[in-house]
Amino acid sequence: MSRNGNGQARTCQPIRCAIYTRKSTEEGLEQEFNSLDAQREAAEAYIASQLHEGWVCLPDHYDDGGFTGANMERPALQRLFDNIQAEQIDCVVVYKVDRLSRSLMDFARMMEIFEKHRVSFVSVTQQFNTTHSMGRLTLNILLSFAQFEREIISERTRDKIAAARRKGKWSGGMPVLGYDVDPHNLKLVVNDAEAERVREIFNLYVEKQSLIQTAKLLNERGWTTKHWTTRKGTTRGGQPFDKQILHRLLTNVTYFGQVRYKDEIHKGEHEAIVDEPIWQSVQRMVQSNGRTGGMHLHNKYGALLKGMVYCKPCASMMGHSYTVKKGHRCYRYYVCYTAQKQGWHACPSKALPAEEIERFVIEQIRAMGNDPQVRAMTLEQIREQQPQVSKAEVDAALAAFDPLWDTLSPREQARVIRLLVKRVDYDGANGKVAITFHETGGWRPEVGGKDHP
Repeated sequence: MSRNGNGQARTCQPIRCAIYTRKSTEEGLEQEFNSLDAQREAAEAYIASQLHEGWVCLPDHYDDGGFTGANMERPALQRLFDNIQAEQIDCVVVYKVDRLSRSLMDFARMMEIFEKHRVSFVSVTQQFNTTHSMGRLTLNILLSFAQFEREIISERTRDKIAAARRKGKWSGGMPVLGYDVDPHNLKLVVNDAEAERVREIFNLYVEKQSLIQTAKLLNERGWTTKHWTTRKGTTRGGQPFDKQILHRLLTNVTYFGQVRYKDEIHKGEHEAIVDEPIWQSVQRMVQSNGRTGGMHLHNKYGALLKGMVYCKPCASMMGHSYTVKKGHRCYRYYVCYTAQKQGWHACPSKALPAEEIERFVIEQIRAMGNDPQVRAMTLEQIREQQPQVSKAEVDAALAAFDPLWDTLSPREQARVIRLLVKRVDYDGANGKVAITFHETGGWRPEVGGKDHP
């Protein structure tokens, strides 16, 4: 019996290793011993060196000759994924990380597939091995950056939509009843027949002064929401009216010739359907009937660890709260739900000062960036994508954490922490704090064990 990367006993069941190789061009592949053969030979030798751990090399070849690593459209790679999903592989071995992928986002997607099926990943020449704790920590750092990159792309997309809305442009999606989309300039144009129906709906609501009664009358007439077919031939809409659907229609600023972006209202490029007197009358009536428009409250108090702090003695989450003095918020803290529900006597942790614990967690993240091993592995992985990067440049980038952190908004700071930290456990009985970082493969490194600051 041997030990796995977590130090736990492992049975002698063999670890089935698949070797993946890739070469961007077809040049030289006709040779008797080519680059793909060399990659496989190095991987076979590494697997043989792990024979005492039960590693065995599968005979199948997963070779992609003449395929770029910039995407995942590769036949051998897809066949590898198929066999992973069929539970035929325990470990994937490559010569270098860039043989598997040159895209950090694609690499992250692949690691998600590996993790889902409990498949380890090894890079022979870079000592990158997710069967070991340090390899999984390095993987988690890479995946955190990939997640951050995905979110930045999403933010840029949202920014483009916001800019279009602020200029009054229609930014895509399904048009509402009363409008069609001009296929040439992708702008909203009035559908005369539907526009007349929309105006009648507004008039009916003014007459009935009830969402439920108006919706019932519309359904009796057989009227529905916008019926629309996408360019791909998918049919959408055509729903009967109910209270919520009718409310959305009556409060949609599109009908008043405007566009909405979050809480902002801007003049639209399209033509209004509903005149101002009837529009204003309906809005006052809807508001007086008690509808709030479905606004949601978010984490507006800057709680960086909201939903992540737990009371260790009670095994209960600690919620974020604050005190108010003379109408102003003056003190934030995380409080154990057990103490909240059953009284302070029921929990030794009770409450924890929010700013102090948040500062403590940030200090631990800074300490990770100062760890020589983490820096060395970060440099090694970055050089796979940018070979000219120097150690000094990587050290300088990690040292820039403090000024970069200070430029982030509270929302962005909370997002970065959530990418790295899984949970924070507080034991009020002895003032101890333990931080569990996200980590692929089940490893749970605890940072803390210090007296609470």
